[in-house]
Amino acid sequence: MPLLTTDTTSGFASASVPRHLARGAVGFGSLIAAFALIPAFGPVTLLLAPVGVIALRGCPMCWAIGLAETVSRGRLRRECGPDRCELKRA
Repeated sequence: MPLLTTDTTSGFASASVPRHLARGAVGFGSLIAAFALIPAFGPVTLLLAPVGVIALRGCPMCWAIGLAETVSRGRLRRECGPDRCELKRA
């Protein structure tokens, strides 16, 4: 039986590495600013936290997983046979 090539991607990867890094800068910058600016501007700065969470698509770990997927997109593919799946170079 031939190996089947599956091309599944999760929703974490971006279209390009620069776009993903920009999302990370906005996300981490917003989260850091939300808490670092509380002494200067008060609790209203916490409104930046949801912006950061949305830019990171949920959490910093989700962003890191997406970065790995974005970098490896097109370089690796998963081939599944009857008994196991393997990662192969594209």
